[in-house]
Amino acid sequence: MKLDDAAAHLEALGNPTRLKIYRALIRAGGAGLAVGRLQEKLKIAPSTLSHHIKALVVVGLVTQVRDATTLICHANYEVMRELVGFLVAECCTESAETADAKVNAKTNARTAA
Repeated sequence: MKLDDAAAHLEALGNPTRLKIYRALIRAGGAGLAVGRLQEKLKIAPSTLSHHIKALVVVGLVTQVRDATTLICHANYEVMRELVGFLVAECCTESAETADAKVNAKTNARTAA
């Protein structure tokens, strides 16, 4: 994942209402949730909900499927996994480099003595 993409995803999730929506969709699993059900569940005004869902759809965190007259929202788990992977991909790498540098310094000091 590119840095700009990760930043856009995190920016979208940085809003408390959008984070609530996204978490509700994550909990819903593969079945997703109808927009009306999301509105009932989260007690969000329809226009506000629509605005926030659109922001999540634009960055790819949420997809929507129409089933007759019902619009079903789904969390995009692949994008979520990519984002989490991006965030943890380099976890602790600098501390490992620092530890390696300390070991090399000690080894070099012993060799020089």
